[in-house]
Amino acid sequence: MNIALVRPGPCVVTYIMCNMYVMKRTTVFVDDALLRKAREAARRSGKSFAQVVREALAQYVGRGQTRRLPSVAGMFRSGHTDTSERAEELLWQDPHD
Repeated sequence: MNIALVRPGPCVVTYIMCNMYVMKRTTVFVDDALLRKAREAARRSGKSFAQVVREALAQYVGRGQTRRLPSVAGMFRSGHTDTSERAEELLWQDPHD
């Protein structure tokens, strides 16, 4: 089997060198089934295994960072159509008037 070795160009070397100093190497323990699924996802998407792991980790960690509305938001109707325009006025009103 003949394997052609290609010397990377200056852009590739620069990219690799920059990422070496920005990213940290780590070890993650996963079971065989999950490892197979991650490798298959990488192959199907044309990405490296490391890129798939980084994207999955970023998505998982970022889940709790989105600000969500309270569960009661939008559940009730006041019958008024101008509530949002009058929010300041309504908020500063005495509730017993």
